[in-house]
Amino acid sequence: MIRIISVKIIITIIVFFFSTPIKFSALASENKILFKVNNELITTIDIFNEINYLKSINKNISNLENEKIIEIARNSLIKDKIKKIALTPIVKKMEINDDDFKRILISNYSNTGFTKIEEIFLYLKKYNIKPRLIRNKMTIQAIWSQFIYDKYSKNIKIDIDKLRQEIKKNDIQTEYLLSEIVFDLKEEQTINEKFDIIKNAIKENGFANTALIYSISETSTSGGDIGWVSENSINKKILKKIIEININSFTEPLVVPGGYLILKVNEKRVAKKDIKIEDELEKIIGIKTNEQLNQFSNIYLNKIKKDIIINEL
Repeated sequence: MIRIISVKIIITIIVFFFSTPIKFSALASENKILFKVNNELITTIDIFNEINYLKSINKNISNLENEKIIEIARNSLIKDKIKKIALTPIVKKMEINDDDFKRILISNYSNTGFTKIEEIFLYLKKYNIKPRLIRNKMTIQAIWSQFIYDKYSKNIKIDIDKLRQEIKKNDIQTEYLLSEIVFDLKEEQTINEKFDIIKNAIKENGFANTALIYSISETSTSGGDIGWVSENSINKKILKKIIEININSFTEPLVVPGGYLILKVNEKRVAKKDIKIEDELEKIIGIKTNEQLNQFSNIYLNKIKKDIIINEL
């Protein structure tokens, strides 16, 4: 059974490193075990490295208080450890080939504008992120994604003929630049209680930083950023809710498999397009497939974490 650990003890150990200029080698000499996820250990260096990784993905995290940053890093590490624990019995070798690693790394850092591996590694040096660390993270991410696909691909439901017809009749499309927060509820917590907490956090910290804190989606590390999505790619019930709100506003929580979804509309645009139907169809199928796989991932992660034991050391 998973037990939530207070970040106060972690803060007393590592907050010093936020306020005092110190070399990374000095931090290493002070490395302490903080807690254990089943038999997987998490140390002060792990927290420090995770914070640097999160900052390299999303610079907005630096605007948060240290306590929140540490909590986000802790939760991110716990999620990775749970995935690793689940994968270890079924994966012979926890590794990916160089081509897959490069592809995933470029995809993860696409928002930085870098398209070459060498540029990304130079960028990561600024955050004291070593190649081994980033490869380990990308490896767990890639193997978990493949595992979820293998397990749930048969459950993906997409009406391809209906999509094709909608593309044919809509040469003028509205696209939305969206961000998301996907959340679940603690035991005995109501949807209204959690939504009030999230709304207050959005008011205080902004939507992107609130996604970092509360979202269980894989997009949380990028502040919930989904990107531009055409109306053909969006579930009709969800699209109706999006149409009802203004730019820079967000929806009420929407029930989705594995939790609840809040969507923010950052921008929208309308354009007449010379659409190649099959290319557009392939793009939309990809978006809908990833959306459903992310939902299955959240469902499975919530299922297995109930049997995970986290002990403070």
